[in-house]
Amino acid sequence: MEKSQQAKQTELIIDLHYLPNLDFITGFLKFDRVWLEAHEHYQKQSYRNRCYIVTAHQVDALAVPVQQGTHHHSIRDVRIDNSQPWAIRHWRSLQAAYGKAPFFEYYAPEFEPVYHREWKFLFDLNKELLTICLKLLTIRTPVNLTNCYVKSPDVGVFDARSVLNSRNRQGSPLFCSPVPYQQNFGPDFVPNMSVIDLLFCQGPASLDVLKAGLRE
Repeated sequence: MEKSQQAKQTELIIDLHYLPNLDFITGFLKFDRVWLEAHEHYQKQSYRNRCYIVTAHQVDALAVPVQQGTHHHSIRDVRIDNSQPWAIRHWRSLQAAYGKAPFFEYYAPEFEPVYHREWKFLFDLNKELLTICLKLLTIRTPVNLTNCYVKSPDVGVFDARSVLNSRNRQGSPLFCSPVPYQQNFGPDFVPNMSVIDLLFCQGPASLDVLKAGLRE
C-alpha cells in the first residue's frame, strides 16, 4: 500500500531555502512538478535564511538577517534586515571559499549581481538564487508558487515542508544519498552542502553528481 501511494506522488511541495543544499535540489529531479510554499509562517534558524559552505578551516553558515518579529509573518512578507552588511559578507565569504575552485570564474558572474542589489524580501532573494541554480544545473522541472496554505496537500503531492532541518544537517537524507566529489578544501568530503559548493567545484558535471545520488 505504501509503495503504491508513493508511486502516485508525482509532485513536490517544499519551503523555499536560501542557496539550498543538495538534498533539496535533488527533489527537483525526483518529481514532475515542484510547488514552493509561499504562504507558510516564517520559521527562525532554518534553511529559509541560511546555507552552509566549505571554507579553508570549517563549515561556515551564511545567514541572511531578517527584521525582528518576522516569525509572525507570512514567508513572503519577511523583510531582510539591510542595516547589517550581510550581502558584502556573504559574497566575500563565497570568494574566499571558492575563488580558486575550478568553475568559480565561470559561474561567479551569475551570482555576484544578486549581492549588489538591495533586496527587501527574503522570499524574493531566495527565488532569484534558486532560479539561477536551476538554470546552471539545466534542471527544467516546472516550478510554481502555492496560492494558499493547505495543511494536507492533495493525493499525489509529496509534502516536504519543514522536513529538511538546518539543525539536523547530518540527518537522514530525504531525496539523495551523498555522492563524494572533489571539494575545494581538505581530503574529507563534507556532504549536503549548499548547491553553490557543487557548482563551483564540479561545474557542468554537477547534474551528474545529483543524478548519481538520487534515491529511488
